[in-house]
Amino acid sequence: MSGTDIQLARGSYNATVTPRGGALRELRYGNRDLVVGFGPDGPVPDYRGVICAPWPNRLADGTYTYLGTSYAAAVNEPERAAALHGLAIHQAWDVLEAASGHAVLGCRIPAGPDYPTDLELTVTYRLSDDGFHGTVQAVNAGPSSAPYGVCPHPYLVAGPSPLDEWSLELPADAYLEVTPDRLLPVGMRPVDGDPFDFRAPRRLGAVRIDHAFTDLRRDSGGTARVRVLDPSGTGVELEWGKEWPWVQVHTGDKPVGPDRLGLAVEPMTCPPDALNSGTDVVHLQPGGSHSASWTIRAVR
Repeated sequence: MSGTDIQLARGSYNATVTPRGGALRELRYGNRDLVVGFGPDGPVPDYRGVICAPWPNRLADGTYTYLGTSYAAAVNEPERAAALHGLAIHQAWDVLEAASGHAVLGCRIPAGPDYPTDLELTVTYRLSDDGFHGTVQAVNAGPSSAPYGVCPHPYLVAGPSPLDEWSLELPADAYLEVTPDRLLPVGMRPVDGDPFDFRAPRRLGAVRIDHAFTDLRRDSGGTARVRVLDPSGTGVELEWGKEWPWVQVHTGDKPVGPDRLGLAVEPMTCPPDALNSGTDVVHLQPGGSHSASWTIRAVR
């Protein structure tokens, strides 16, 4: 069945999820926002909260080759000649389950000139006293193997102060340098001595980030966490497991319109342009599946 937006509530948390892009539209703890939200109608601005699959980030020229066959996706970022954030953002998502504390949305990506197989996606959203939990699962419903990558795309909000005044803790030892014009991969760089070294919490200031980070420092259970704090003492953190070896961080800089409204923190299974480089691409066999989860919670 198709559906409209779904309201979730548990304890001090309230969330709204939408079939538009399978997205998290709003998330609040008490009376404060934890993500940059958007309205109930129209396109999703800045890909806020959507599910990006079967590739995250940019695909150069919208083209790739897989098992000897060439594929071409529509270029939706013409200024950088890239197919941005996959195919699921263009699909109609259905509401499969809805209750006060959880919701399940799903969509199907058909095989075609842009992808080698039928792919079924579901995203499960759940609230608990510990925060907002998301799990995205992909199932190869076709007869041939296919490349796969995924990321959620929330913009975190630490508190009422401007983003420049927030502090960031990002437990990554390396990042992917990109070209200045198209933001396509150049090579890995250590964060040591670099403006992107946020392994110890520090103020964001005027630094501009739109990069993928890896070599993540994790706890004994394999969990990595990004934490953003406002000078007032409030904050938000996003954590994810080993299924995601990368995280894209973006300070939300825009050439036109309101910018730096929130900090995009996007756990990724693979880096930008991975369907061309092959780096960390998941190869889904017929009937095979992949699942990955993340959590957003308030820092009091």
